[in-house]
Amino acid sequence: MPILVQKGLPAYKILKEENVFVMHKDRAEKQDIRPLSIAIVNLMPTKEITETQLIRMLANTPLQVDLHLLTMDSHESSHADRRHMETFYKTYDEIKNRRFDGMIITGAPVEFLPFEEVDYWKELSGLMEYTKRNVFSVLHICWGAQAGLYYHFGVGKHVMPAKISGVFKHSVKKGRSELTRGFDEEFYAPHSRNTQVLKEDVQRVPALDILAESEDAGIHIVATKDNRLVFVQGHSEYDRDTLRREYERDAEKGLNLSVPVNYFEDDDPSKRVVVKWSCHGNLFFANWLNFVYQETPYDLAELDAMRVEYERA
Repeated sequence: MPILVQKGLPAYKILKEENVFVMHKDRAEKQDIRPLSIAIVNLMPTKEITETQLIRMLANTPLQVDLHLLTMDSHESSHADRRHMETFYKTYDEIKNRRFDGMIITGAPVEFLPFEEVDYWKELSGLMEYTKRNVFSVLHICWGAQAGLYYHFGVGKHVMPAKISGVFKHSVKKGRSELTRGFDEEFYAPHSRNTQVLKEDVQRVPALDILAESEDAGIHIVATKDNRLVFVQGHSEYDRDTLRREYERDAEKGLNLSVPVNYFEDDDPSKRVVVKWSCHGNLFFANWLNFVYQETPYDLAELDAMRVEYERA
């Protein structure tokens, strides 16, 4: 089944050219099926790139997905096209009276700020509180994962001595999880961040399980025992050139940085990128969607009675 998008969304043309199955909503309305209602809270300044990456992952399953793009009303991105935002995005205030099967909260370039100093923290906190009774499962990515762990469990983030950037080997720590079903015992995933959540802090929270981690990049996938909240520090959704673009951007700023690890052939930026993470990336998103499909109630009004509450450490 395809993913459903609004007409004119730039990601539609890109993904159609890649033979990814996407469909306009007006055609989908003629099909007798309830699609999964999935919202993406896109906090990245590169809106179109990020939405395309995530839609690509969500479209690679047999499940029909009705997609909704959300943004923070309390923050105006200087990099996003205003017309694009007005056409395709809604704010939390516009959707707070509806429910979703799943939600994805992306990363954001605000790592060095304390959470409370991020200009949209109050709005994002309200959104994360709203998810407890209105969203069946929430997938948090990178800074979004750190923000979610902090909001729900009081787990703090820590600035690293140097930025971690590259494609790192990971091992599965809980092989029977629905989210890592079918994973090899070792797999690769990109990371790109200046902060981290520490393993020992996560282990203090009884509700959380570490599903995958890396000796070099730290914990990667963390989830509550019921998979209603999922936190991913890496970027399995990244496309071939994302780390290259970030490396070149930072180099132009004169930042003292290292070449992304295990990314370019022979770790040489003049050579080709070697993609070694897309299979497990696609499998992870497919597993998450399948979990949501299997477990979410058909009538989303029932979510109110399924409110999630967890004890902190």
